[in-house]
Amino acid sequence: MELKPFEKKVWLASPTMHGEELKYITEAYETNWMSTIGENINNAEKIACEKIGCKYAVALSSGTASLHMAVKLAGVKPGDKVFCSDMTFDATVNPVVYEGGVPIFIDTERDTWNMDPIALEKAFELYPEVKVVVVAHLYGTPGKIDEIKEICENHGAVIIEDAAESFGATYKGKQTGSFGNYNCISFNGNKIVTGSTGGMLLTDSLDAANKVRKWSTQAREQAPWYQHEELGYNYRMSNVIAGVVRAQIPYLEEHIAQKKAIYMRYKEGFKGLPVTMNPYDEENSEPNFWLSCMLIDKDAMCKQVRSETESLYVSEPNKSCPTEILDKLAKYNAEGRPIWKPMHMQPFYRMNSFVTRNGNGRAATNAYIKSEFVDIGKDIFNRGLCLPSDNKMTAEQQDMIIAIIRSCFE
Repeated sequence: MELKPFEKKVWLASPTMHGEELKYITEAYETNWMSTIGENINNAEKIACEKIGCKYAVALSSGTASLHMAVKLAGVKPGDKVFCSDMTFDATVNPVVYEGGVPIFIDTERDTWNMDPIALEKAFELYPEVKVVVVAHLYGTPGKIDEIKEICENHGAVIIEDAAESFGATYKGKQTGSFGNYNCISFNGNKIVTGSTGGMLLTDSLDAANKVRKWSTQAREQAPWYQHEELGYNYRMSNVIAGVVRAQIPYLEEHIAQKKAIYMRYKEGFKGLPVTMNPYDEENSEPNFWLSCMLIDKDAMCKQVRSETESLYVSEPNKSCPTEILDKLAKYNAEGRPIWKPMHMQPFYRMNSFVTRNGNGRAATNAYIKSEFVDIGKDIFNRGLCLPSDNKMTAEQQDMIIAIIRSCFE
C-alpha cells in the first residue's frame, strides 16, 4: 500500500453528531430555558439512570465537577489519605486535592490496565486508616471491580467510581457507573457520547443526590433571599448542553459497536507484529472500546528517552517505540496519543506515596527493595500508545494507519 498523508485529518476521537442535538438545543432556545433548569436536563438525567441502572443522576458542568462532588459526599477532609488509580487522567485525582485530601496511588495490573486489587490490599495493610478509594476504568475497559469492591467492603471504605471513559461498558452484565457508592461519567467532547462538555453524578442515595443538587447551585437555602449556610459551587449543567447529551445517549450502543469494530480491525491488522492490543477480561466484561491502544513487546522496543516535556528515539530495524509511531502518524495527518502518564510520575504528585503489589514503592523515605519493586504503570506508559479511534474513520483510512504502523517495524 502506498503511504500518503490523509487529506482530512484522522482524529483520535472526535464528537459524532446525529442531528437531533440541534432539535433540543433549539427547544431550549425557543422556550427560553437557557440556564440550569429545563426539560433537557430532566430528560438527560432520566435516560442516563435508565441506561446505567442507578436511581438518581445529577447533571453537572463536567465529569471533574461530578468527581469533586463525589469526594465531598465521601467526606474527605484536609489531611485524609485516599487511594486512587495511578494510570489515569489527572481529573480522576485532582478533586481529592480540592478537598484537602492526600492521594496515594495504587499501581496497575496488566490484565485490564486498571487498579491492581493485590496492590490495593497491600495499601490497606500499609494505611489501614484510609476510608475512600477512587477507581477509574481506563480507556473504556472495566477493571476488576468485584475484587476491588470486596476489598473495600472488608476495610469499610467508600468507592468513588470514575466511569468517565467507560460509559456503556459492562462487567458481568452490569454497567460501569453503578458499582461505587458515588459514580461519575463524562460528556467531554471526545467521549463516546458528548455534550461538548458536562458530566453526571450517579447514585442510589436520594440524600446524596439532593446534596449535590444543592451544592452545585451555590448551596442556596430555602429562604425568600439568597441564604447560604455552607460552601457552594456553580457546577450545574446548562439546559443547552443537556440538549446535546439528551440527543446523544440513544446512540450509545451504535457508537460502542463502531468503536469495537475499530478495535477488532486493529487486532487483525497487527497480526505478525510484536505488539498487543489493550487487554480486557473477555469472560466477564464488555468494554465500550472508547480508545484502541497498543503495547509494543519489550524486545521490539528501539531506544527511547523521555524528559518531562520532550522525547527522543533511535530508529532500529524491526523495532519501534511509541514516539516513533506517534511522529509517523502525525506526519501522515493522523492523531495518536501517549498512554496516560501515571500519576506517581507527574511532577505535581511525585512526592505522594505509590503502592505496588510488592509493597510501598515510594514512601516518604523512598525506602524500598529495588529488586522486588515492579512499576507496571510506568512500563505500560513507556511501551504503549493510543491509536486513532474516531468512529467516523473509514475502514480504508484504518487500513492506511495499520500500514503506517507496520512500516515502523521494517
